[in-house]
Amino acid sequence: MAGRGFGRWLREGVWAIPLRRYLALLLTFVVLGGLGFAACTLAQDDRACAAGVVKPKDSDECVGVSATAYSWGRPQLRDAVRAIDRENKSIKGDYVTVALLEPFTATDADNLGDVLHELQGAYLAQYQANHLSNGAVPAIRLVLANPGATGAHWKHTVDQLEGMTGGEDRLRAVAGIGLSTVNNEKAVKSLTARGIAVIGTSITADSLANGQNGKNPFPGLARVAPTNTDEARALTSFAKVTAGKAVLVYDEKADDKEHGDPYAWTLQQSFQKLLKGSPYAPWSFNPPDDRSEEGSTPNDFEQITHLVCDTGAGTDTILFAGRHTQLRQFINALGERGCQQRKFTLLTGDEGSYLTGDKDLHWDALRHNLTVRYTALAHPDAWVSDPPSTGGNADDAKVLRELVREGQGDKVGPIGRIDLEDGQLIIAYDAMRLTYQGIRYAKGDGKTYPTLEEVRTEWRFIKGTQQRVNGASGWICLDNHGNPYDKAVPIVELTPEGRAKFVKIAWPEGKPPAKECLPPS
Repeated sequence: MAGRGFGRWLREGVWAIPLRRYLALLLTFVVLGGLGFAACTLAQDDRACAAGVVKPKDSDECVGVSATAYSWGRPQLRDAVRAIDRENKSIKGDYVTVALLEPFTATDADNLGDVLHELQGAYLAQYQANHLSNGAVPAIRLVLANPGATGAHWKHTVDQLEGMTGGEDRLRAVAGIGLSTVNNEKAVKSLTARGIAVIGTSITADSLANGQNGKNPFPGLARVAPTNTDEARALTSFAKVTAGKAVLVYDEKADDKEHGDPYAWTLQQSFQKLLKGSPYAPWSFNPPDDRSEEGSTPNDFEQITHLVCDTGAGTDTILFAGRHTQLRQFINALGERGCQQRKFTLLTGDEGSYLTGDKDLHWDALRHNLTVRYTALAHPDAWVSDPPSTGGNADDAKVLRELVREGQGDKVGPIGRIDLEDGQLIIAYDAMRLTYQGIRYAKGDGKTYPTLEEVRTEWRFIKGTQQRVNGASGWICLDNHGNPYDKAVPIVELTPEGRAKFVKIAWPEGKPPAKECLPPS
């Protein structure tokens, strides 16, 4: 027995024990390898933010297209995003998809407020299209497309949008493009080159419009906001600006290919044409590449105020071509100028609409013989009292006010805190109305969905008494290039109390359009 036991022990010692150790070691490698693979997979999954949304290589920003209730890490967007998600899920019949392209991950408070208001306006128009349009089809499904805070990831998002034109998504248009920036211009050019219709909300740069110098670089682009040239024409017509009494302050890098600003550049060009023959050369400031940053421009503006005070006594108007951060800095500097006894009026474009929410603006500057007026894209008081007989209608503005009221309740909303004074909600609502009206007209009788091409070429028919869009911001009658003809331009004045006070409606053509609203050749 002892010999047999010793033999078994020997065999076990020679083979079994090492075998068990080998198997244990092998199992350890397998487990560790599995954990390593899982860790690697999780690391890769860390690039995902939500369905359709990822962090691109070398970026911590979530970009892409979301069709869920994902609110981009921005609590102020949450209610509006949830309302859109709820509306999308309620669609039972035939639908097409429209994407709202905005910088949903914006970090600048003013830009993010703009995004929120455009999101709210687009949703209210979606709800109207699906529930208050006498059963018209197809329904509108709304998704959110983010190219990044500065638009740097526009190509990633545009590629994703192109992939949604087929299948069950049936993407037919992209709305939004709120800012006239170099990256947004690239995005619009790429989208339209791929046959996708684009509807601009608050883009105003002439370089982001068709029909300039006879060229159409963005086939399929429609806009609801006037160009900077039209805004400048309306503003100077209203203010009766003369070259001998005005000076121009402008962004000196606005025409830079890499760090330029199409909005500031085309506004500068428009103002310079109006000031031909002025006794004073224009004065420039040097902003940071990211114009939402403070930079060193306050020093530039302090020096410019000295030049303003050196002008002749007859000079009383300052035209400003730049973004809202630099505009705020300039107003603050003017409040401290040496010639406090002289009265000046500062006139600028629609970037002035951001200032009502700017906590760093020295509102007391407006008590020091300084008036600040700007061309708004829309204003809630524009059609309330004594509106013109053409060009817009008080009843159309009232429809939106009722929708806004319902947006505070549980049936339509809630959609977050509402602020109509900056005009962004109103203009985004009108842009989405133009979008779904164009889609439904384009599909034709007996068809369920229009093609991309049919939507892209529909804009040339949006005019006249029956096919124009009776917007809350005024009539939208598009010319053959997709630009609004003689669009109402509210002139708004900042008050020392922090309000944006409506002054009067001005018109690019000097008067409202005729009732037929047919753009001339």
